[in-house]
Amino acid sequence: MKIGIAADHGGFALKGIIRDYIVSLGHHVTDFGAYQLDNKDDYPDFVIPLAEAVAAGALDRGIAVCGSGVGASVAANKVAGARAALINDHFSAHQGVEDDDLNILCLGGRVTGNSAALELIGAFLNAEFTGLERHLRRLGKVKALEK
Repeated sequence: MKIGIAADHGGFALKGIIRDYIVSLGHHVTDFGAYQLDNKDDYPDFVIPLAEAVAAGALDRGIAVCGSGVGASVAANKVAGARAALINDHFSAHQGVEDDDLNILCLGGRVTGNSAALELIGAFLNAEFTGLERHLRRLGKVKALEK
């Protein structure tokens, strides 16, 4: 799979660990930055280009990290076709993909431990959208809001 990653200063350290893990799984990684630690950078500068690439189909999935994960989620969801969520548990990491076609996982670099982050990413990347009628119907209602 083609996976994009992005993080501001609050997620910078975790992004490096995430990148290495995704590569070890055999996936291709596109890094949208930040490329150096800068406490004055802003998460939308990295998360929006990631969300646009995912929504356009240039990437299969994305992972966005800021200090709490909240800002990354809010920013990513402003892009039509991006379906981002702040995830803190294993069930939601796979269920979000299976039922809601989640395509961007958001994490908090200051609140999510490294091992937990890798577990959540594994569940997210291994999950597939079921395409069941009820999920398609619900997703259609969400997509209608984007027009």
